[in-house]
Amino acid sequence: MNPEIIAGIEKALDELEVPHTRREPGQYLVTLEGENRLNTPTWLIVREQTVFVQAFVCRQPDENHEGVYRFMLQRNARLYGVHYALDRVGDIHLVGRIPFAAVSADEVDRVLGQVLEAADGDFNTFLELGFAESIKREYAWRSDRGESLANLKAFEHLVT
Repeated sequence: MNPEIIAGIEKALDELEVPHTRREPGQYLVTLEGENRLNTPTWLIVREQTVFVQAFVCRQPDENHEGVYRFMLQRNARLYGVHYALDRVGDIHLVGRIPFAAVSADEVDRVLGQVLEAADGDFNTFLELGFAESIKREYAWRSDRGESLANLKAFEHLVT
């Protein structure tokens, strides 16, 4: 474990005033607050030669896998420092690596900013593409019972 890199990551997170917890030396769980996705837990993990970045974005889609994966691949071409990937059960993550030579407050800010922009900005698209039928059922169920539809407002176009 590289103590200089660990100190650099800690300094960067402190300068950025980003909420985070240190799990073990060189492992930081950063909480990125958004609008569509209320928060995105993001790991920064110091490895042998890079700082590994990983953020959970969305669980495995229920439907339209091809559309979801096409979106991910097309979106990857426009992302900085991270890319969409699937874990072994099919959940969607953003992953990336920061080389030790690039570790600075500016670079950590840039990469975390990209994670937040992608995870928060693409979240509703993932829900629309991969969970449209579930959203429609939930909307109908709530409507029938007079329940609040406030957190489904962004998806009204799927049911009207």
